[in-house]
Amino acid sequence: MRVRVVVAGKNADGRRFREACETVVINAHGGLMYLNQPLNMDAILVVTNPFTQEEQECRIVFLGDATDKGQRVGLEFLTPAPHFWGVDFVPADWPCTCVLKSSGSAILSKDSGVPPVPRTITLP
Repeated sequence: MRVRVVVAGKNADGRRFREACETVVINAHGGLMYLNQPLNMDAILVVTNPFTQEEQECRIVFLGDATDKGQRVGLEFLTPAPHFWGVDFVPADWPCTCVLKSSGSAILSKDSGVPPVPRTITLP
């Protein structure tokens, strides 16, 4: 899911930077994004959600190869922040019903009548 964020911190050269970007993947523990900075593993960065102005300190836990889009950078929140992205993540063990649509997509909803919540699933 793409979410616009601003990432700030010190790059591998020790220079402060501030870069606007979009996430590639998000979850309740952090996210993956492309950045155009030389970075080191375990470095601490601050990610800001410009829509809510919420900030989260993060640790770099993954550095991918450099591409024309930048370097893929995996970040992990230092403190739990399940609502930082503005998305509710449904736990994997949540009892639910799956309805397969003719388009091939699926909607999962809790059996208690809660409105459907989109989730990615793998069908055999």
